[in-house]
Amino acid sequence: MEIRNIAIIAHVDHGKTTLVDAMLKQAKALLKEEGERILDSHDLERERGITILAKNTAVIWQGVKVNIVDTPGHADFGGEVERALSLVDGVLLLVDAAEGPMPQTRFVLRKALEAGLKPIVVLNKVDKKEARPDEVLNLVFDLMVELGATEEQLDFPFLYAIGREGRAWREEPREDLSELFQAILEHVPPPRWEEGPFQLLVANLDHSPYLGRVAIGKVARGRVRKGEGVVILKEEGALEARVAALYTHQGLERVEVEESLPGDIVALAGLEGAEIGDTIAAKEAPEALPRLRVDEPTVALTLTANTSPFAGREGRYVTGQKLKERLEKELRTNVALQVEEVAPEVFELRGRGELHLAILLETMRREGYEFSVGQPRVLFKDGLEPYELLVVEAPQDRFGSVMEALGSRRAEMVHMEVGQRVRAEFVVPARALFGFRSLFLSLTGGEGILSHTFHGYGPEAGPIPTRTTGSAVAMEAGVATAYSLHRLQERVQFFIEPGTEVYVGMIVGEHVRENDLDVNVTIGKKLTNVRAAGSDENIRLIPPRKLSLEEALEFLAEDELLEVTPKSLRLRKKVLNPSERKRLVGK
Repeated sequence: MEIRNIAIIAHVDHGKTTLVDAMLKQAKALLKEEGERILDSHDLERERGITILAKNTAVIWQGVKVNIVDTPGHADFGGEVERALSLVDGVLLLVDAAEGPMPQTRFVLRKALEAGLKPIVVLNKVDKKEARPDEVLNLVFDLMVELGATEEQLDFPFLYAIGREGRAWREEPREDLSELFQAILEHVPPPRWEEGPFQLLVANLDHSPYLGRVAIGKVARGRVRKGEGVVILKEEGALEARVAALYTHQGLERVEVEESLPGDIVALAGLEGAEIGDTIAAKEAPEALPRLRVDEPTVALTLTANTSPFAGREGRYVTGQKLKERLEKELRTNVALQVEEVAPEVFELRGRGELHLAILLETMRREGYEFSVGQPRVLFKDGLEPYELLVVEAPQDRFGSVMEALGSRRAEMVHMEVGQRVRAEFVVPARALFGFRSLFLSLTGGEGILSHTFHGYGPEAGPIPTRTTGSAVAMEAGVATAYSLHRLQERVQFFIEPGTEVYVGMIVGEHVRENDLDVNVTIGKKLTNVRAAGSDENIRLIPPRKLSLEEALEFLAEDELLEVTPKSLRLRKKVLNPSERKRLVGK
């Protein structure tokens, strides 16, 4: 059977997963009717509407098997993109016909071009009122020239599409995706494969409760059969193993087969000890393929066991040893993550961005882990700091305040388009973006669009003010009362509500000024013989600001920690005692 291996790449929310849904349905690859965004099976993917993990599926079209890899669009999950591209021989580049190329479009396209892959460009969402497909097509061409595409890559086929309706066409609108499938068969080359002893590069890992570790990769040479003995070639040596079961993809299912097809994407079960980047080879010819390499991390944070007065109340796994075991497990599949134990049970996590690390922390908390994390910081390389390419879009009347905020954070504008809305590109130090998203949404009244991707390393930009407010810190333990919160709400935007239990040193809100403010939120109104408590006036409280995990990470100052449990997110000072904190500041 002929095979085509293709990845779908795009910026966040340009319609990759929706298009894959339509391809599966029209190729009749689903055994039963499924909902929308079928491949976004992870809870966090469904909640956030983004793809986090690269996933494999396959359809049969006109007798040809098309393996499809759905990839993340966010640069923080670039490790997933790089793994996916090692499996395929071509890419579908989706671009929103109204928004045009965005920062993550640049990121994923650069990776595809570096891998020598030729794209098929799909101008999606052409039914939008503000769609400008011909202009966007020119922008894509210009971007490819800028990224150093070859003559062959620049001679790319393109289609117009409405992925949500399952329609794509070259010239005249059609009601199905047949022309898209035809373009894949015509322009994506069959997988490179040669006769000889078996060879496969592990690009992904899974786990079966019955068969153990499952290694996923594309067959580069030869064939493998179920029950066959193989060698796992690691960086530091080799292991012998036996293929307990062999699977290929069909629709959303894995189908067991006796022997692999040339160039197919397969899953080999029972290979304990296999890691991403290892080569699985025949015993008679143990030759390793080049290891999978991913870009270096740019952001780090410190993770420790929770030491607050409320430690151990809500989590199932609370010790440093449990955290170490969980992080070691994550390293097996998360190739862009690095973990170092910098002190006993103190771990430095290094990742591709705040979101990359925040997704890991959110996953761990949902699994029952409890821990504390410190302020994220950027990683310097040879004295140079990482810079991001930032794209902002905002209403004209609000753009001035955005420019002013970015100017104070040492951002340099490189491009601007003015219409009813202003779209501008900036090169900005990565650390300047910590805490910027919430400020940006405030400055634009929630109408702004912001996205960014890694741009490169540059000279250190100097001091950058990333937070202009202080913290309101509890000075007494107890339960917060409406009376206390009402007294303080002119000076403090609270993160808590009446009835919340607090401890000394816990951050309960944001002080409107730059300095920290010690507050007592546990004072109740005293009952007298003249009137009852609460009889004076109706207490009207401003609703508290509920922080997500990413927002809480952005809020952190250098002397603060975020306490993460399965049920709660609490901000706190590293030094809880207010007298001791003042003494340290005095020094």
